[in-house]
Amino acid sequence: MIPIEDVRGMLESAFPGDRVELSSPMGDDNHFQLVVISEKFNGKSMVEQHQLVYGALGDAMKEAIHALALKTFTPEQWQQAAGS
Repeated sequence: MIPIEDVRGMLESAFPGDRVELSSPMGDDNHFQLVVISEKFNGKSMVEQHQLVYGALGDAMKEAIHALALKTFTPEQWQQAAGS
C-alpha cells in the first residue's frame, strides 16, 4: 500500500507542470486511476508513454500499487478527445 499523496508526488516530480489526474476509486491505497497529459508523450507510442509513467512510479509499481488504470495523452490528443 502507498498513500495517494505519495503517488501524486512521484508523478508531479516526473511530469512538472503537466496535468496529472489521480484518484483511488475504491478508497484504498492499492488501486488507482490515472490520466497524464504531457508534452513528453509527443512522438511516443502508447507503450512508450506508459513506460514513462511506470518509470516515474519506480518500485511502487512492483510492490505497493496493486492496480493502475492508466490513460496518457499529448495535449493535442487531449484536445481532440475533449472535442469529440
